[in-house]
Amino acid sequence: MVATPVKTKTTGQYYTTRIDLALDIRKAMVEILSQTLAASLDLKTQVKQAHWNVKGLNFYQLHSLFDEMATELEDYGDMVAERITALGGTALGTARIAAANSILPEYPANIVDGSEHIVALAERYALYAAHLRSAIDTTGNQGDADTADLYTEISRDIDKRLWFLEAHLIKSEDVIE
Repeated sequence: MVATPVKTKTTGQYYTTRIDLALDIRKAMVEILSQTLAASLDLKTQVKQAHWNVKGLNFYQLHSLFDEMATELEDYGDMVAERITALGGTALGTARIAAANSILPEYPANIVDGSEHIVALAERYALYAAHLRSAIDTTGNQGDADTADLYTEISRDIDKRLWFLEAHLIKSEDVIE
């Protein structure tokens, strides 16, 4: 059996709901949330890639850190998918859909050193964090304070994880005065 490539879309069907947001607002929110769902699922698998393949002096600490980070990302993906369905949308979260719609670059398959994994993950966390901050503004400006609040909650945690990653990379010459 040969897999046939399928053109993916970022949103699915919509359902009626008693949430007091107009359908056009709900559709706009689901579009943004769907981008976030794809990126969240993609980032989780990239963190797991690092978790499985990290080597070096700090193996155990990084292996454990990356596992914690992947678990958090799974929770964020679930929160985002549930918000999509609460708004009457369809959460599209298969691996193929996530890969096709993610804002993140592909994770390098040939790295093993802990510091290389940290750099690769920090780059991706920074992109994801920027997406979240943009989504806070967009969803808030369109009148969906609940979705903006969800993004704020996730953004705070992602900034903390980015700090954890970057703390491994800071050298004395990186100090800004």
